[in-house]
Amino acid sequence: MRAGSKTLSLGIVAHVDAGKTSLTERVLYEAGVLDHPGSVDAGDTQTDSMALERRRGITIRSAVVSFDWRSTTLNLIDTPGHSDFIAEVERALTVLDAAVLVVSAVEGVQAQTLVLMRALQRLALPVVLFVNKVDRAGADPDRVLEEITTRLGPEAFALGQVTGAGTRDAAYLPFEVGAAELGELRRTVRAAAAHPVLFGSAITGAGVTDLLDTLATLLPGSAPETGTAPRGTVFKVDRTDGGRTVLARVRTGSLRVRDRVELDGRPAEKVTGLRLFDRGRLVPVDEVRAGRIAAVSGWSAARIGDRFGDRLGAGDRSAGRAVEFSRPTLETVVDAVRPEDVVAMYAALTELADQDPLIDLRRDDGRREVAVSLYGEVQKEVIAAVLADEYGVEVTFRPTTSICVERLTGVGSAAQLIGVSPNPFLAQVGLRVEPLPVGAGHEFALEIELGSMPPAFFTAVREGIDATLEEGVHGWAVPDARVVMTHSGYYPRQSHSHATFDKAMSSTAQDFRSLTRLVLAEALVEAGTVVCAPIHRFELEVPEDTLSSVLGELSRHRAVPLETTVSGRSALLAGEVPADAVHGVQQRIPHLTRGEGVFTSGLDHYAPTTGPAPTRGRARPDPFAQIGDWTRIQRSWPAG
Repeated sequence: MRAGSKTLSLGIVAHVDAGKTSLTERVLYEAGVLDHPGSVDAGDTQTDSMALERRRGITIRSAVVSFDWRSTTLNLIDTPGHSDFIAEVERALTVLDAAVLVVSAVEGVQAQTLVLMRALQRLALPVVLFVNKVDRAGADPDRVLEEITTRLGPEAFALGQVTGAGTRDAAYLPFEVGAAELGELRRTVRAAAAHPVLFGSAITGAGVTDLLDTLATLLPGSAPETGTAPRGTVFKVDRTDGGRTVLARVRTGSLRVRDRVELDGRPAEKVTGLRLFDRGRLVPVDEVRAGRIAAVSGWSAARIGDRFGDRLGAGDRSAGRAVEFSRPTLETVVDAVRPEDVVAMYAALTELADQDPLIDLRRDDGRREVAVSLYGEVQKEVIAAVLADEYGVEVTFRPTTSICVERLTGVGSAAQLIGVSPNPFLAQVGLRVEPLPVGAGHEFALEIELGSMPPAFFTAVREGIDATLEEGVHGWAVPDARVVMTHSGYYPRQSHSHATFDKAMSSTAQDFRSLTRLVLAEALVEAGTVVCAPIHRFELEVPEDTLSSVLGELSRHRAVPLETTVSGRSALLAGEVPADAVHGVQQRIPHLTRGEGVFTSGLDHYAPTTGPAPTRGRARPDPFAQIGDWTRIQRSWPAG
């Protein structure tokens, strides 16, 4: 990076098919990174590296390319456009300085466009809009600009106009802006109080250099810092050539080879190698300075979302920016096509889940099943492609189901005293479990003295509590609960006639871990739980003349419209739909609305299920099956 230059980490985001990846290719071509712009149709794009991405023509994993434009080094991050990969988009947003939101001049503002704009506004990120495909038949820049200002925000304004729209000769003509106006414009755009709109074509190149000039002129960047400790954020973990590469934004200081760095407070890990994104290539370096994105080797425990180094400094404009990733609400059981691949499949899925905190992998040894969490149906294709291409394992999937939770309906308590039947463990544990407000999480409290037993035993109790709350009475996680320890007791380390330590006479951490699971299971049964399924809040905009058929379809998918507003030729509906019905609605809406319907949804709350409570297979030994007959419990109870 040149001395005195600034860096700008920029995301390109869009609804699928808006031309986002094509725009990225054209930008790289105009910047001199590529000798020709790749084509999504031809499958030779720079940023779509996965085979599935090339086959489907969609972007799934964020890709990074760095290059210089004017006096700015741009880290260009190409992000997914499909709604199933919104979590991947949100991860990228955590390391961005600004974003380009691509809108089609033909289709206009679409469903995912609204979702993305809301995420950008929530993070107060500066946004430049690029209306693409002005050369396509049916392009209507004026109509799309009106849609942008009415549906995305009145803060949007055009920086130029289009001539010859809808023809191959379509061109972008920027408005003249004086120095005073430019200064005010720069201030409002950097504060995310105004959103400039440019027009052009990724295919012909119209308006693309104007876009690059606007980015370098109006958007904020960061100057290199020296003399401070390296700090930053991990936003991607890749497997490459059998190794593990961590992509991280260095926010302050410099990251150097052989540095030992803490990640989210865990023990420090050594940087064994560094590579820097430079003009479409990864170049080995000894140091990566603030503002740049590093490919780090040696961080074996790093996960997406980890922050490294000390707490971010006050001067870091991104210090307060973080995305709270929405959890997946669906899951599916994965089966290996070849029975001999079951072990390899589980190992591969475990590795993927280890890299990604949003992939929840569950193994049910009793049923010999492995389940993974999902945001949508397209993720099945992605998982299958990764397993086949990178691990040589072919898989199939069972029908997708909702991930429910269990909510406490009352207060429950239980205790088992040491040396008193039927307690088979050399431990004494009493627990009370109480419901907490939704969203409060888990709390652990003591009604005993902290020094009443060794710290390792308290740690074991916490581990037993966490394991039990992950799989409640019906097998679902129990959120928002307070567990109070009311009894404790243990046998100190003992031996016969000065011999070595005798486990049969002395309490161990495993005694407390195992007994805690059984005691808490008993308390949960006494408290009572109700199984609740995930409910999405949806918004649906449709042509007014299709409203009747749309309402009928929503009813068939158990969707409940709560608000309906008719304005001109459009109707806007808002309501609730079960998470497991979202995909069905998404599939039917285009057919019922001539492709004009715009459907968006997101997790809103959990609601009690009706009828028999659905159950979930357990990944651990079942303590609830044991509490009815304590005499069957043996000291050999498996580890939690």
